[in-house]
Amino acid sequence: MKEDMMATKDVAINDEVNRLEGSVSKEYVDVDYTLTHVPKSARKGWVSIFAVLLGFTFIVTTMAAGASLGTSMMLGDLIKVLLIGNIILSTYVGVLCWISAKSGLNTILLARYTLGKVGSKWTGIILGGTQVFWYAFQAAYMGKVFTTALGLEAYFVPVTIFWSLFMGAFAIWGTKGMEFVAFCSIPPFLYLVYKIPAVSVEQAGGIRELLAIEPTTTISFAAAITIVIGAFISGGTQAPNWARFAKTPKAGFIVAFLAFMIGNIVMAMSGMLGGLVMQNSDMVEVLLGMGIIVMAMLILIFNIWTTNTTAAYSFGVAGAEFFNKPNKVPFVIGGLIIASIMAVTGIYEVFISFLSFLGVFVPSLGGLIIGDYLFNWRKGMPRIEEIKFRFVRYSNLIAYILATLGAYVSSVFEFGLPPLNGILLGIVLVFVIQKIFDVLGVDDRHEIPANPKSVEEMVHKQN
Repeated sequence: MKEDMMATKDVAINDEVNRLEGSVSKEYVDVDYTLTHVPKSARKGWVSIFAVLLGFTFIVTTMAAGASLGTSMMLGDLIKVLLIGNIILSTYVGVLCWISAKSGLNTILLARYTLGKVGSKWTGIILGGTQVFWYAFQAAYMGKVFTTALGLEAYFVPVTIFWSLFMGAFAIWGTKGMEFVAFCSIPPFLYLVYKIPAVSVEQAGGIRELLAIEPTTTISFAAAITIVIGAFISGGTQAPNWARFAKTPKAGFIVAFLAFMIGNIVMAMSGMLGGLVMQNSDMVEVLLGMGIIVMAMLILIFNIWTTNTTAAYSFGVAGAEFFNKPNKVPFVIGGLIIASIMAVTGIYEVFISFLSFLGVFVPSLGGLIIGDYLFNWRKGMPRIEEIKFRFVRYSNLIAYILATLGAYVSSVFEFGLPPLNGILLGIVLVFVIQKIFDVLGVDDRHEIPANPKSVEEMVHKQN
């Protein structure tokens, strides 16, 4: 009898342990696939991915970059800069998104294949860090719009902190939250497409007069393209965070290319026209001067809200990979705290300098990932669970340093287009440095089992 009671008690204890273990595992289910491949069952249609990526490009910083260029070049030159810069940027982003849709991996995990377990942490630092910067700048922009328009400049700090925390909350919701905000942002976006160009032409006195406006400052052609690309190169490098949910690599490329071409051209052109007509590089003052601040406030709410939600998601994913934790929420919260502090302490002062920095240092990183895939993984990428990753792949690290140095030198001596130089050097140097390592008998490739399960077998069997 006593033994039966003990057995019954043991069964009850085991049941309770199993129940608790089940509740814990449910609590930590990673629906965002932060540290692994997105399975076929979780892939999404192109509409939702296009909406998120298009909404991601509705970024005030692109408008602000456009406005700063609008005071430095004539309209004909501005259009050339805009088209060349965005063709380069959109193609670069499209190729990265093709790779991410093929593999089901976000940018940081792709960098683990390229740079190794520890080497990829640099990717997390530079991409996650830049997204915190973007978030801070746009939160400050939101605070400035509200307090300036409503005459509440004395309340800039609390208003900015409120918007910073409010927008970031939707990143905790995950991709569903981003889709909701992205769809809400489309109507204001369409209004913006029409209103700012119309007001610009009207205030200039006509299209001919608009074309004849002389700039008040100067900038070189290459430097202007660097700013156009730098305005969203960090965000574009992290577009795979959403494109990895695409059902096919082709869909990932097309959706990303079109979203970035359309969104960036409209946002930058709006800023350029406003800056050109008003000869003012501050978009808040430009909108106030055009007399459309009420609608501008609505536009900017959704504009900044959409982009900051995706930015918060990005630095949350980067933090999760950096600390190898399949839960982005603590890192979203930590990033929001840092960004909120930055937003109220003068982030405006270093904006254009920061864009130039990104235009030099980030493209080579994306080029490195593209080159590594083309030369090492194109015929078959083993699943991330199958590989024993090296701490650092020194051949690719050297390639990154040299590619970045090349982009920087070309920016100093104004040789070619620094962002494009960085991308191409990153791709080519992966191959060149690996061949040098092979000649020297140095093998820094990851350890792969004899018959690994490939991503294609597990994710894209139907293709």
